[in-house]
Amino acid sequence: MGTLITHPFLRPLPEGVAGLAELSLDLRWTWSHAADRLWREIDPAVWARTENPWLMLQSVSLQRLEQLAEDPDFRAELERLMQVRRDYLAAEAWYGGAHPGNGALIAYFSMEYGLAEALPLYSGGLGVLAGDHLKTASDLGVPLVAVGLLYQEGYFRQMLDGRGRQIEVYPHNVPTSMPITPVRDAKGAWLGVPIELPGRALVLRVWQAQVGRVNLYLLDSNDPMNSPADRGITSKLYGGGEEMRLVQEIVLGIGGWRTLEALELHPEVCHLNEGHAALVTLERARRFAQENHVDFREALWATRAGNVFTTHTPVAAAFDTFPRVLLAEYGTHYAAQLGVSQHELLALGRMRPDDGDELFNMAYLAARTCGTINGVSQLHGAVSRRIFCDLYPRWPEREVPVRHITNGVHVSSWDSPWADEIWTAACGKERWLGRPETLSGAIQGLSDEALWSFRGEERRDLMHYARRRLARQLGQCGADPETIAQADLTLDPNLLTLGFARRFTEYKRPNLLLRDPERLLRLLTDRGCPVQLIIAGKAHPQDENGKRLIQAWVEFVHRPEVRARAVFLEDYDIALAQEMVEGVDVWINTPRRPWEASGTSGMKVLVNGGLNLSELDGWWAEAYAPEVGWALGDGREHAEPGWDDVEAEQLYRLLEQEIVPMFYRRDAQGIPREWVARMRASMSRLAPQFSSNRMLQEYVRDAYLPAAAAFRRRSADGGRLARELAAWEQGLERHWHEVHWGNVERRAQPDGWLFEVQVYLGNVSPDGVQVELYAEPQDGEAPARHIMARGAALPGMLNGYHYAIAVATPRPAMDFTPRIIAWHPEARIPAEVNLILWFPG
Repeated sequence: MGTLITHPFLRPLPEGVAGLAELSLDLRWTWSHAADRLWREIDPAVWARTENPWLMLQSVSLQRLEQLAEDPDFRAELERLMQVRRDYLAAEAWYGGAHPGNGALIAYFSMEYGLAEALPLYSGGLGVLAGDHLKTASDLGVPLVAVGLLYQEGYFRQMLDGRGRQIEVYPHNVPTSMPITPVRDAKGAWLGVPIELPGRALVLRVWQAQVGRVNLYLLDSNDPMNSPADRGITSKLYGGGEEMRLVQEIVLGIGGWRTLEALELHPEVCHLNEGHAALVTLERARRFAQENHVDFREALWATRAGNVFTTHTPVAAAFDTFPRVLLAEYGTHYAAQLGVSQHELLALGRMRPDDGDELFNMAYLAARTCGTINGVSQLHGAVSRRIFCDLYPRWPEREVPVRHITNGVHVSSWDSPWADEIWTAACGKERWLGRPETLSGAIQGLSDEALWSFRGEERRDLMHYARRRLARQLGQCGADPETIAQADLTLDPNLLTLGFARRFTEYKRPNLLLRDPERLLRLLTDRGCPVQLIIAGKAHPQDENGKRLIQAWVEFVHRPEVRARAVFLEDYDIALAQEMVEGVDVWINTPRRPWEASGTSGMKVLVNGGLNLSELDGWWAEAYAPEVGWALGDGREHAEPGWDDVEAEQLYRLLEQEIVPMFYRRDAQGIPREWVARMRASMSRLAPQFSSNRMLQEYVRDAYLPAAAAFRRRSADGGRLARELAAWEQGLERHWHEVHWGNVERRAQPDGWLFEVQVYLGNVSPDGVQVELYAEPQDGEAPARHIMARGAALPGMLNGYHYAIAVATPRPAMDFTPRIIAWHPEARIPAEVNLILWFPG
């Protein structure tokens, strides 16, 4: 009966139900709900409160387990579910079919993971995205292993006092109640990974979480062998000061790579989910240098090609930075291990390497040590090129080597039971296990009646959940029984329901909808077409303005005339997010453009038939069309005073004149046909496009596979190609000042121009550079780049040559500028070498 699991935190289970341990330790239950009925049968009360089967197995009585072991129906269902799991793990997934024989292992590093409330190791969108990434890798069979930290407290939980003020509480994460397993070494001891810190050694314990086919390894400093202070390194997510943050990033990056080595895992690709993990690139290079007897520069040339950096930050001020004195304390010994000077180490994380006062920037370190960099939406890619452009001086912003892969969401984690039913009827059970392009047409075949009916069921479920959560919230802050009972009278399953939930911070403008409270009140209480509103969100513990924004909302929803139509639900977490995105009709998002790097909350409503009303920022800037939702703003950035008032007016007007009337405009059958048409368009066009299936397949195609192939080439034969590239780079740096221009001639031709230039390369080999003709783009096209052909040598000159090219173009000759750039067929320019010389120099 399944695999008998021996676990130090779980008593032996009766023979007939031993498989429950294996099933509960696989976090696939967070998105595959086939076993929900089984867990509910074990203990309905504990399941309803926690939805954590691992915790339930520890708390349920042995007598109850023995009863279940004697129940043939329960045992049969358990065996069926175990077989479903075995079939899932054994089946050939998308990756094996699309890329047979390519088993390149990807190591994914993230400071936080949002998988479920049973494993609360996240603060917000970054962690939830990381969790969705792992779930999708499991579904698609992408060979991926993940590394993170196991926090004793994690991020804070939010409570509201009687006046609506946020209170932060930090409940302890008890490892025994979390679905994780200690990792053992070859001798059966708990695996310990050592790290050297100033004056002492740190030992990290390692835990494993099973996410379907993917293993997530979590590092934990809370070992009695460590000092009391060091035991607290993995205490709080983003807790403590800058020194604590630096040490956490040392643990994640350096400790993370050492953990993989201890487990005898050898990834070809490292994916950094934000700059927090940037130190892994140094440790990877250090170990390559040791194993292949090369220096650090050569090792970095070998390993950099296999590193992928995803930046999520829309403003440079949000990057993690550290002062020189702190880097000196923690980095001096490590620089010696790398075989570089402290100055060389610091230079990797500075815009201006010789500026002793400049802070060390983890994002800059990641950019300099990763061969691939991407933003998380089309707009964010452009914003990131602007942020990083100073790392590539004199290069056009368009050529800054930051691409984009727009985020997506793991649809199976966010669809409601009703949505699952309707998508299954239209597309089949395997719809989110392969390519998403085939799904769009299936929704077109569903009737208006079916779509409208399932939305009603979702809205009703959300109302019931919101009332229960509100009652618990009121009880927690000491409300009297009569007030708690009033929770059952809030909200109406038949009304247009707006949802707004996110981190409360100024740039997200969470109170834009509250700019005119009386106008909002009229919307909520209109007798003919009333609206209701569910709000949630946390403010950072140090963000006093964000806390005031929360308090303003709480004061508004506590007004007697508002209470039945609007609620603020405290402690926004994955569980609440899942319910909200399933049940709201319209998801509102109001960031100040372009500060929303991507934003995935609005993507989660798509599969459930919800519609978006959002600023033209992040993902919505590329998703929006009038047929699928509504847009705020004009698609441009505005810093002028008063613009928030302009967009608040636009928000009210859209609700009053378009959204609310459309929802209540019904035909004889009671169906709002225009509204359902938008639902259908949004579901069919956007849900597949903004799924994490599409996202991860793009990562595989555009990042992982090219990175793995480049790493293999550079590391082969002990790093022979890497040594060649390092020597090429050193030669360029030594002699680049000798490169200069001679004459440039432009001659008209019938269909364009002939350009001829003289180039003097000094001691730089002509094979190590490329001479180009460049023109800025016109009419939205890509920049024009024409490689000029090297001709005869210039007599009497060292490495002096004629270069020429004929360009067929209607543009004037002065639009084109010659330039010389570093070039090698195996180098990524300008990501790895940014040398460039424009005419006239």
